[in-house]
Amino acid sequence: MGRLVSLILVAGLAYGGLYLYYGWAVERAVEDALADLGLTALEVEGIAYGPLAPLTDEATISTEVTYQGAAATVDLRLHGHPLVSEELRLEIGALQALRLRIGAGQ
Repeated sequence: MGRLVSLILVAGLAYGGLYLYYGWAVERAVEDALADLGLTALEVEGIAYGPLAPLTDEATISTEVTYQGAAATVDLRLHGHPLVSEELRLEIGALQALRLRIGAGQ
């Protein structure tokens, strides 16, 4: 019984590390794709993906980007895996939300 608990704990820690690394790698890929398009003024505020996304080669990702007083949530489709694939390809799916702040000073 103790070995099973230890195995589950080690597997959980390994998957937690993979999940965090996947998020970091995807955020870097989105920032690089924006820079390649010349959209360096956009800032990536957050990335959201499903719990099984690090285990597949294709995933749907929600990215929140900001530009001055505007924020938008965009769905992206990721083809490839940051750990395994040589090439990652991002496709824009849909604009989920667009929020504008009027009169908000920074």
